[in-house]
Amino acid sequence: FTGEVRCEAPNNKLDKFTGTLTLRGEKYALDNEKMLLRGCTIRNTEWCFGLVIYAGPDTKLMQNSGKTTFKRTSIDRLMNVLVLVIFAFLALMCLILAIGNGIWEHEKGYYFQVYLPWAEGVNSASYSGFLMFWSYVIILNTVVPISLYVSVEIIRLGNSFYIDWDRKMYYPLNDTPAQARTTTLNEELGQIKYIFSDKTGTLTQNIMCFNKCSINGKSYGDVYDMSGQRIEINENTEKVDFSYNQLADPKFAFYDHSLVEAVKLSDVPTHRFFRLLSLCHTVMPEEKKEGNLVYQAQSPDEGALVTAARNFGFVFRARTPETITVVEMGETKIYKLLAILDFNNVRKRMSVIVRSPEGDLTLYCKGADTILYELLHSSCDSLKEETTEHLNEFAGEGLRTLVVAYKNLDEDYFQDWIRRHHEASTALEGREDKLSELYEEIEKDLMLLGATAIEDKLQDGVPQTIETLAKANIKIWVLTGDKQETAMNIGYSCNLLNDDMDDVFIIEGSTSDDVLNELRNARKKMKPDSFLDSDEINIQFGKSSKKPKILPDEQANGVYGLVITGHSLAYALEGNLELELVRTACMCKVVICCRVTPLQKAQVVELVKKYKKAVTLAIGDGANDVSMIKTAHIGVGISGQEGMQAVLSSDFSFAQFRYLQRLLLVHGRWSYIRMCKFLKYFFYKNFAFTLVHFWYGFFSGFSAQTVYDEWFITLYNLVYTSLPVLGMSLFDQDVGDCWSMLFPQLYVPGQQNLYFNKMVFVKCMLQGIYSSLILFFIPYGAMYNTMRSDGKAIADYQSFALMAQTCLLIVVSVQIGLDTSYWTVVNQFFIWGSLSVYFAITFTMYSDGMYMIFTASFPFVGTARNTLSQPNVWLAIFLSITLCVLPVVGFRFLKAQLKPTPSDKV
Repeated sequence: FTGEVRCEAPNNKLDKFTGTLTLRGEKYALDNEKMLLRGCTIRNTEWCFGLVIYAGPDTKLMQNSGKTTFKRTSIDRLMNVLVLVIFAFLALMCLILAIGNGIWEHEKGYYFQVYLPWAEGVNSASYSGFLMFWSYVIILNTVVPISLYVSVEIIRLGNSFYIDWDRKMYYPLNDTPAQARTTTLNEELGQIKYIFSDKTGTLTQNIMCFNKCSINGKSYGDVYDMSGQRIEINENTEKVDFSYNQLADPKFAFYDHSLVEAVKLSDVPTHRFFRLLSLCHTVMPEEKKEGNLVYQAQSPDEGALVTAARNFGFVFRARTPETITVVEMGETKIYKLLAILDFNNVRKRMSVIVRSPEGDLTLYCKGADTILYELLHSSCDSLKEETTEHLNEFAGEGLRTLVVAYKNLDEDYFQDWIRRHHEASTALEGREDKLSELYEEIEKDLMLLGATAIEDKLQDGVPQTIETLAKANIKIWVLTGDKQETAMNIGYSCNLLNDDMDDVFIIEGSTSDDVLNELRNARKKMKPDSFLDSDEINIQFGKSSKKPKILPDEQANGVYGLVITGHSLAYALEGNLELELVRTACMCKVVICCRVTPLQKAQVVELVKKYKKAVTLAIGDGANDVSMIKTAHIGVGISGQEGMQAVLSSDFSFAQFRYLQRLLLVHGRWSYIRMCKFLKYFFYKNFAFTLVHFWYGFFSGFSAQTVYDEWFITLYNLVYTSLPVLGMSLFDQDVGDCWSMLFPQLYVPGQQNLYFNKMVFVKCMLQGIYSSLILFFIPYGAMYNTMRSDGKAIADYQSFALMAQTCLLIVVSVQIGLDTSYWTVVNQFFIWGSLSVYFAITFTMYSDGMYMIFTASFPFVGTARNTLSQPNVWLAIFLSITLCVLPVVGFRFLKAQLKPTPSDKV
């Protein structure tokens, strides 16, 4: 290679490339059409010469890739903070008891050494207190929930299996079950506030169908009966027979026979219409077998239009850089391709200039109606009115529409134009502006041919799913690479946008100042008293600080939607407008971002994570959604038409968008509630268990004597209380799955994090402290100077210890019974089984036989049978249970009556 390539610096813009190739003294334009991005596949090419422009991290794919972060739930982060708080609380308790020991030894113990001598090496009360501090750290360490993390992982694993096993999320057509690809994020599914969704392949099937068209003022596509009444098309409606065309696509279905008749009768506008569809595109054909054509299209829309032309007798057969081969009504024709006038977001149209075999020069153009109508010849006014009526009908049915037009060109003018076009296309500076001027110059005085209407079929249940999620107070943002009209059409057809909205704002400014003004005007209209301009926000919310402040939720006065183009979004994200963007967008019920790059998708998600205290979920089906899926708190992949990259990067996956509502409203909500109930109960039972030691310290000379038998301490978390709480955490449901779907409002408490937070933890702590007071002082008072019914003494340490631990275990078992909403055989077995195991082990360990075999290990000989046979002991146990449980029952009863939760109402 002895030439030179000059091009722009590495960047992440997938739709743009500017460069020039100098070879043998000639200059050639390099644009996006000449670029092969990493990961692309070359088709229909035997060989080619290539030159690497960008490599490694400079490639556009790598420039668009997001960094992988380890995802943790908000409950995980809160648990870590609470464990630190508990450590501080443990240190405080040990300090109090150590000080108490120092005082007691100084005042009493010093004179008591004849009976209780100090340990060897202890020569002062203060040193004794220092040692007791560490003794109490060992005794009271059960307040620190070491086993909590293991139990949490078991619960998450179990709830992940429920997602995998859910038959209502299984898609039989391609044998795809739902899959939990991580086991650490389940409960966060019950707290989602924002959903960021791709459009094509996620909301839609990514299968486009040519549905209707308007040609020369006549609409085609509807079917009428003999009386002229329109017939609803269904599977029984007779399809057009394309058997006369050997190259027709057998999967293509059309029902209006009059269009085929017009083609067969060689109607000139109809032939010109389908000729345009077969020429004006960037589709690549693949013909592995004779007559078996497969089209590779950049967009499914183009594929659908070319397929329609193919079936109606204008078959696009082959393409080279200079020619397009079309089989027109059985006759093969080769058109010379002289220029392609690319589609972009500003032009919103695409044109080709071709020379027919007869030598005629023609420009064929297709694009958005709003743009193309401005370019039509004045002689088309009456036809334009008729076509507009048809377009309105098509748009009303949610179809994607395009207008098509043509223009015959003068040879001399074209030769001059193509020379100027070559100069502009090889310019390194201002290339786009120069080309745009030339395109506008030649795309004038076009002759209108008609319009096309394509249906991008929504996936089943998408409108209903979006409606349900909106009722659950979940805001949905659609981030798509499609153009604005397409995105908005789908927005209306799937209930994201509707006519009942107060307004839909379209942000399409071409400068940062324009974008700023449009965002501010939108916010002022939504909330006229909306406070603070951008500078004041920066001061109040700490724009310059490393960790930005969370923006408050602002409610709009009405229901609004926001549509922003990728060009405007780039200004909002890269400049200092991100606060304006997030404030305005978050006041809207629906946000649609169109023409966005994969990196911009991730940046939008990051923006909401940065400024809003909300859990985000991203859902997509293609490789361009991977960055977004990795950035969001929860990433969901749809296994659809675009491969498995999204699924492989996701946390959860399934085959259809409609399964998202079951994942969130049923599995997510249940997982969140179960985890919150588990944490509340776990902290409560640990505080109630451990703090009894604390109170006992004041009655035992702060001597670090344990209240309970050492075997009970060992088995309490391991055997007696482990299974009941796991049973509740794996099986509990406040309402059934059908009710969860029927009443999406039940999801709201999870978004507000009402079921477990710092305040709930403090309440659990206070309840545990209260229970520990009851569990110490009632057995203590009942045992104090007490006699058995046969006159023998029962007021001893071992009897007190047994009574206290029995009270404790029954109280925490009753508490979990109160916390359980959904009783199963497993719950019953675990709770009654744990109590039965306790009494069986207790009577066995405190028996004469165990004492005879292991004298040192089981010193509580005969305590169980001597103590638990006394009626006054059981009366004291009943009193302890009543005093511990009655406030909880009373509070819950009054709360349900006076301030019921949504689930209470359901």
